[in-house]
Amino acid sequence: MKSNRMYRSGFTLVELLVVIVIIAALAGLTAPMVMKQRKKADQTEAISNGKQIGIALFQFETDYGTYPDKETAVVVADSTGSTMDTSGDTSNDYFRQLIAAKVTESEVMFYAKTPYTPRKPDDDISAGQALKPGEVGYGYIMNDESGFSSAGNPGRPVAVTPLLLGSTTGEFDPDAFLGKAVVVKMDNSVVSYQIREDKKISLGAGRTLLDNSEGSIWGAATPVLKAPATK
Repeated sequence: MKSNRMYRSGFTLVELLVVIVIIAALAGLTAPMVMKQRKKADQTEAISNGKQIGIALFQFETDYGTYPDKETAVVVADSTGSTMDTSGDTSNDYFRQLIAAKVTESEVMFYAKTPYTPRKPDDDISAGQALKPGEVGYGYIMNDESGFSSAGNPGRPVAVTPLLLGSTTGEFDPDAFLGKAVVVKMDNSVVSYQIREDKKISLGAGRTLLDNSEGSIWGAATPVLKAPATK
């Protein structure tokens, strides 16, 4: 006896809509988690690169007496014959001295994922191409217009990220690394600080990054922050 039962194939429109809704709901639940993991990875990369910056600055100081400043720019150009432009006043210009002095042959260590670094450096370190605007994620801290040296307080910051776009007043972008700022210190330690509601960080006792009031880590120094060059 033949069966008259009919078997359907595929899904009805209603069933397809239900599947789509479920997939969309799952995507909505996982997207924030994926984004959080991505930003955490960006922070980890910034910490790793920051340690390399610290080592490079120490080696530069060994060769030239201080961290990069306008005076060392002249000495580097004279001693190496480099034609790289180090005449500007951004962190790109000061960090470029490390490449001109052959302390490093890579741009990658200066990168951190921020809104002002749309992509990783291309590692083209030829004159006119090394550390172009948008390739540096770290700001650089100087003693007024002079480079610091490791002979000072080892807890003093020397490089920081992620700054608010163009900030030279120590304000940070809380969205880049889940509310954290990455700070490279003169002892080559790299520390993550919580970014406050006013976009600044506290180094202890309520003192912010550039606070050089009595009793601060800066002593008699005058910390000045040089921001990265942006496109």
